[in-house]
Amino acid sequence: MNKKLIWYIKAQVGVLLFPFGLSLFGEAVTKRIEGEPWFWLGTISLAVINAGVGLMIESGLISGFPRDKSSQE
Repeated sequence: MNKKLIWYIKAQVGVLLFPFGLSLFGEAVTKRIEGEPWFWLGTISLAVINAGVGLMIESGLISGFPRDKSSQE
């Protein structure tokens, strides 16, 4: 695959996983307040949040789109 396509896929998956993990975390908090079982949902939510943040950092989303070395010179 093209390097830019891989970058794009990693960045987008990370951007989608992070808010999904936050939603799961909110659901786990709600279940805990209601006295229902919440531990596994909370554990999964933290793993999804960390995966999303990790993919965003690994893809270099903060530093921007990867550039070709020939265009920088």
